[in-house]
Amino acid sequence: MERHYANALMAGTERVTAWSDLLDRINVFPVADGDTGRNMVLSLAPLKGLSDPAGNGDLIRELLLAARGNSGNIAVSFLSGFLANAPEHNFLTAVQEGKKMAWQAVPNPKRGTMLDIFATLAQVVELEGNHARQRLPIGRILDRLAQAVWDTTEQIPKLKQAGVVDSGALGMFIFFDAYFNVLNDTPHALKPIAEIFKDRLSLSSGWQKDAVSGSCIDVVVKLDGQADLNTVEMSPLVESVVALKHDDYIKVHLHADSSAEVRDAIASFGRVVQWSADDLRAQTERFSRSSVRPVLHIMTDAAGSVTRDDAFTLGFTLLDSYVTIGQQSRPETYVDPAVLYAAMQRGVKATTAQASVFERHQHYEKILGLHERALYLCVGSAFTGNLQVVMEWKKQHDPDDSLIVIDSGAASGRLGLTVLATARHSLKARSWEDVIAFAHKAIAGCEEYVFIDKLQYLVAGGRVSKASGFFGDMFGMKPVVSPQPAGVKKYGVVRNRKDQVDFALQRLHATLQDKPGIIMLEYSDNRPWMEGELQPLIMQLFPTVEIIVQPLSLTSGTHMGPGTWAVAFLPAMDGLEVNR
Repeated sequence: MERHYANALMAGTERVTAWSDLLDRINVFPVADGDTGRNMVLSLAPLKGLSDPAGNGDLIRELLLAARGNSGNIAVSFLSGFLANAPEHNFLTAVQEGKKMAWQAVPNPKRGTMLDIFATLAQVVELEGNHARQRLPIGRILDRLAQAVWDTTEQIPKLKQAGVVDSGALGMFIFFDAYFNVLNDTPHALKPIAEIFKDRLSLSSGWQKDAVSGSCIDVVVKLDGQADLNTVEMSPLVESVVALKHDDYIKVHLHADSSAEVRDAIASFGRVVQWSADDLRAQTERFSRSSVRPVLHIMTDAAGSVTRDDAFTLGFTLLDSYVTIGQQSRPETYVDPAVLYAAMQRGVKATTAQASVFERHQHYEKILGLHERALYLCVGSAFTGNLQVVMEWKKQHDPDDSLIVIDSGAASGRLGLTVLATARHSLKARSWEDVIAFAHKAIAGCEEYVFIDKLQYLVAGGRVSKASGFFGDMFGMKPVVSPQPAGVKKYGVVRNRKDQVDFALQRLHATLQDKPGIIMLEYSDNRPWMEGELQPLIMQLFPTVEIIVQPLSLTSGTHMGPGTWAVAFLPAMDGLEVNR
């Protein structure tokens, strides 16, 4: 694959990632489970790491293994046919084959979904002829695709009732917009998503969800002999089926009442090599609680110890860094912490990296497109270049200072707790100025102490010398550190977990005493200990506080390793909502 085409695929993936939370918020079809954005990010992730774009066979297999959900599997079906036919040499054939595979992957294809995007793309390219990339009619292609997305609202009753476009179709439009503009060397000519689809990007007030149960299943099977998934009669068990075959592997997505029955049926004709099942009832109930309206929209970095579920529930936006485990790179809030820490303990190399400048710019564009004004609580400038990137972007794109940026000087739990407190406050605040004032006070009042178990992971990341790490671990030296505006500050060294807990309790008593407030406990691979021992102890000693148990930011966890834990806390202050 030509490097230019590889860059276009990566740009499309990064733009979908930046807009994924919006896709989640309008995902009502086929099931209102709020995961289209997540599934597309996971499914397209192999396109992000095209360091060696020479061949497409391995890439197609990686896409098949990565595909998640209805939208992700249909998108991967298109890309499998598209990439297998060398679009850099025969674009028309590649598009036609991609469209064919996507439509064939769905037993009962419906109009008004991303399938229409592929059909429209094939039609317009057929009309224009098989041009080289320099001659592709980018403007006409994207105008037709935008109209196809707009039309989905009227084609599917669920979408019309909700007053939104199909989230999967919008996701593919966002992908193709970046893809074609990078091919055309016009990356700054992207379509203004919020402007084009302005009236169809939020759920109508009268929308009501359907009651849903069962499991959303993704499974990869290595076939035995001549077995084929189509020969297995599962129709009474399943719906929303998407199936894709590559070599002797089959990837299937489906919804089923009984995941156990489905697994038994599939195991009868091949070896299950990958299996995941999401609880549809839990997902749809979570989705139905997502209609919050903050006074001021908040954006922050996932380097704070906050989760995507926090962002969805409280209505703020997360900007991910990337975590790479071995050869696989994913946005950090899409990485399973258990997988990361198990890999690190096996000696697998794990690293972090910032999102591209292009991806970060897309976040800023999205925020100001969807919100009149927003607050960016930025991870401390001592830790990343995010503050510099956003301030440079503002010089060119935000003359009215609609995106208010605060350098928090914080990371991990200190940033995360500040964000959670400010997001809660923004749901009830009198004005956006009040939210800004509260955020400054929360930053000043929040403390955090991080307890590192072993220095070997800091050594691996180059943050501690090998000699210091070796002797520190040999003598049981466990540093206590805290993210501060000037960088990570060391507050002491202890020898065991009991000493760590004693240190934490001393700091908690010194600040909170008998005052109400919020304590955030952050775990890496030690959640059972934290919930079984530490949390009950703190509940007993600090009965007036709210305790939140959160996963440690994977940006921090990747650097500090398994065994790390932390405590962040914010004492009572005007406007602080404490839930006990």
